[in-house]
Amino acid sequence: MTEKTQGHSAGESTARKGSINRDGRSTGSKSSSVQSSSSTTKKPYSHNTSKRTFTKGSRPSRFNKPAHKSRPSHKVPALADGDIRVVPVSGVEWVTNNMTFVEFKDEIIVIDAGFGFPNIEQPGINYTIPDVTYLKENKHKIKALVITHGHMDHVGAIPHVMADLGNPPIYTREFGAMFIKTRMHEFKSAPKLNIITIDGETGYIQIEGSAHFKVKFFGLTHSIPDSTGVILQTPYGGIVSTGDVRVENVDGVPVKEEVDQYEFFKKEDILLMTMDSTGIATPGWSPNEGKVRETLDGIIRDAKGRLLIGAFSSQVERLIAFLESAKKYGKYVVIEGRSMKNNLGIAKELKLTDFSHVISLDEMKNYPTNKIVLIVTGAQGETYSALDRISRGVHRHVKLDQTDTVVLSSSVVPGNDYSVKKLKDQLYRGSYQIITHTDNTVHASGHGKREELKWLHTQIPYKFFMPIHGDHYMVKMHAMMVEKELGVKSENIVVPDNGSIIEIRENGTKLVKLKEKIPAKVIVVDGKYIGPQHDAVIKDRLALASDGIFVVVAMINQRTKKLKKSPDIISRGFVYLKENQELLNETRDLIRKTIEDSLEGKKNIEFDNLKELVSKNVSKFLVRKTDKEPTVIPVILTA
Repeated sequence: MTEKTQGHSAGESTARKGSINRDGRSTGSKSSSVQSSSSTTKKPYSHNTSKRTFTKGSRPSRFNKPAHKSRPSHKVPALADGDIRVVPVSGVEWVTNNMTFVEFKDEIIVIDAGFGFPNIEQPGINYTIPDVTYLKENKHKIKALVITHGHMDHVGAIPHVMADLGNPPIYTREFGAMFIKTRMHEFKSAPKLNIITIDGETGYIQIEGSAHFKVKFFGLTHSIPDSTGVILQTPYGGIVSTGDVRVENVDGVPVKEEVDQYEFFKKEDILLMTMDSTGIATPGWSPNEGKVRETLDGIIRDAKGRLLIGAFSSQVERLIAFLESAKKYGKYVVIEGRSMKNNLGIAKELKLTDFSHVISLDEMKNYPTNKIVLIVTGAQGETYSALDRISRGVHRHVKLDQTDTVVLSSSVVPGNDYSVKKLKDQLYRGSYQIITHTDNTVHASGHGKREELKWLHTQIPYKFFMPIHGDHYMVKMHAMMVEKELGVKSENIVVPDNGSIIEIRENGTKLVKLKEKIPAKVIVVDGKYIGPQHDAVIKDRLALASDGIFVVVAMINQRTKKLKKSPDIISRGFVYLKENQELLNETRDLIRKTIEDSLEGKKNIEFDNLKELVSKNVSKFLVRKTDKEPTVIPVILTA
């Protein structure tokens, strides 16, 4: 039998008789004509999946569970009348997935709804989103979702959570509104959104349907148009969320525009400050973005051949600067990469700059190479991104030659070190000129470094402080800096976890962190499944990636209790079978001996016991022979 038919043979009887419980494990099945079972070995780092089967035409039940099905959060105490509750739903234990809410009396305002990319220990996961269990249970209280800016770690979860939030109105600036609308095109079944676009010069706005909250947007520096911080006005003072923030400076001195845009805070009464912590671990000040643009302007001007610039598609303001420099020097721009096209498409629709000199890939051949600037995705070495395909010589329209210059206008995002190294290796194998942030000022982060964050604290007087947006160590470092270097009292600082319940009590005079938390599970988007991450599934994927899979198919004669033929073996990611025929033959002998010795003198076949015995013996044998421990799945049939 082929691999495909073997898998289906085991599954067809299970699909008729078996059932699958909540963690994706089968309860097993038996049929009068064909008996089947399968198992995996229990590994030191893996759960026991001895009851799991793979069924034809179906997937484990985790893909069929209703999204966000949850029980009421009975352990969360009621909010006392007059107290304010602030909860970072997500975004304070790892970078991204940003969401915080503020609750007062019978009203809730949610700030941001971002997603996060999976880490190396989450193979196969598309992305993660905040756990909105508590908010879903209290969606009748939610009056608004307020968005600080249009980056995916702040808006990416909107299509997935809006129904659970009760589809409240969304308050945001113009670029954020356009970004959200563009993303929603991919989600036809999501609810129609009510987006309220706020002008930058508007003062406090009464939240529709709210008796207690007003919101004010204020400008700040990040890397995307319409980046803002927000102030929620409460009866006891304002609650500030900076979103993502940096400080434009010249040699450590903030420029006048930075000073001016925080001047109004001198007249504000700020109860609680929450601030981005992403850059806290990096000392000093960020490079001047103006210097970055000046450097890149010179590179665009002086390029003797074709110029390729790899950059973050999220840094829209810098991308606009590329377009403007190219226009100034009579060059034509090609935009390549889906996210790059989407973000610059929004900039074009909002008429943020001139796009008359942007041409298509097909048109590029009609122009001299020294007049071409390509702005491409893939500076992080993402597989199949534009720059990845170009570097490997497999892009349909772009083939690098010795006159080309490649600029990587980005730093290395933690976790992408290997992919960026591979990209650089591939690029340097050619004779192209390569320019990176390590040898030229071609990148500045959108997140302020330590001294920038310290300066921001001096510009916004506040009573209490809660660091947000970062890994736990970043949040803790931020809190320590504020206490030790700026003299804020420890009782006025709180370091949260995801789901921590922070309350401001006694008419805004006391800050308390409750021992209770709201639900804060890791919620994943995994294909069409949206819900809590199942560690059992992730461990299986990690095990398969590490040691592979070893499937044994044995056919037993129901009458004689002997094997009808030599067992079939299917292996993926374990060993190269063509070079290990002796190992396979010895394994077949072991399987035959294990089954026939076990069934000798018995009338009935106890399938569960038999498959566990086969799995155990084969696993031990393979470990002894290879020092590898593949996931062993016996499929036992009778005829």
